[in-house]
Amino acid sequence: MRRVILRLVPFLMVCYFFALLDRVNVGFAALQMNKDLGLTPSMFGFAASLFFVSYFLVEVPSNLALQKVGARRWIARIMISWGLITACMAFVVGPYSLYAMRFLLGAAEAGFFPGAILYLTYWLPSPYRARILAIFTISIPLATFLGSPLSVGLLELDGALGLRGWQWLFILEGLPTVLLGLACLFMLTDKPAQASWLTPEQRDWLNGRMEAEAATRKPIGHLSLWQLATNKYFLIMALVCSSASATGSVLSVWQPQLLKSFGLTNLQTGFVNSIPYGVAIVLMVLWGRHSDKTAERRWHTAIPLLLAAAGFTGLGLSGAAIVPTVVMVSCCLVGAYAFKGPFWALSASWLSSSTLAAGLAGINAIANLIGGGLMVNVVGVTKEWTGSFVLGMLPLALLCAVASVFVLMLGRGATRSAADMATVKP
Repeated sequence: MRRVILRLVPFLMVCYFFALLDRVNVGFAALQMNKDLGLTPSMFGFAASLFFVSYFLVEVPSNLALQKVGARRWIARIMISWGLITACMAFVVGPYSLYAMRFLLGAAEAGFFPGAILYLTYWLPSPYRARILAIFTISIPLATFLGSPLSVGLLELDGALGLRGWQWLFILEGLPTVLLGLACLFMLTDKPAQASWLTPEQRDWLNGRMEAEAATRKPIGHLSLWQLATNKYFLIMALVCSSASATGSVLSVWQPQLLKSFGLTNLQTGFVNSIPYGVAIVLMVLWGRHSDKTAERRWHTAIPLLLAAAGFTGLGLSGAAIVPTVVMVSCCLVGAYAFKGPFWALSASWLSSSTLAAGLAGINAIANLIGGGLMVNVVGVTKEWTGSFVLGMLPLALLCAVASVFVLMLGRGATRSAADMATVKP
């Protein structure tokens, strides 16, 4: 397992780092781009949210394609296409061309995250999943922790070769992704049985372990796509994931502008913006390790959502002071990211092998549509109407609180369901 983890996880983390960097850099580009393109807050929110609309439409087909053609080639295709589109965003000239490019970017990137999660379930036995998936998803806060100063630094290239800083940001953060996509063809192996870098004994052990886990009874068994889409476990898991997705998406898009409203420069905004993500990086790994150590998933999923709800509530009470605002934002992001390792380990344990590809993609697709497509727009419209970012974020407190209750209720039901199935003789 050490050999598997060291071979696959660091490389996928780098790939996902650039996925998040290319997704959220529009928030930093907006510090210059909105004025150049004449974008209002609602126009910018709509442009940012279009990514999630196409992401939703393409994600399940993308994951099914990955299952059919293999992760190595399909993940390479995803990365090359989204890297090229990100670089091309440097040449948008107004709101409509920005709308088109954000929509195309969502379609191009769709399937990478659930595809990577699906791919890792082919290689990771259950006792390893929460902490390894937590380590893999470190790329989410790391993209902003490192990407914040990187992005605002690229804005300082303003005027070089006749290009604006925001144009350099898109070009220099998009093209490395193309190179990583080509590297996927050499670094990734589709299944353990094909891993020439494992010994025959290691391949046999890992294959046997994964086949034994796949054969266990799950709360969500073999279902058609329509049956899956109407399954209560699937729908509630998608709603639960939506709360964390909304937290991360809304803050990644609007947090730089929220912090700059305190009178910070672009450079100061970048460094202050990275603080909550640095805290989240440490705590999400510790939380995932604790989940694996205790073999508990339900409470390890619910408690971070309660923390995020408390953070959004406190944000509404923090007033016009930057230090309480940063503390409350840190609570929100720790909750959103500490949630991910236990949640995806829990979801994979509930989905049968025949529904795993569509199930993981469907959960993530719905979560991104609600969390990113809807809530990013809500904040933009509310900001334009009221002049306040904070008021637009208060509904997220309720969403996170309700989701935490649902995951506790659903977890108890799934435990009873699995126990009932275990008593049924073949």
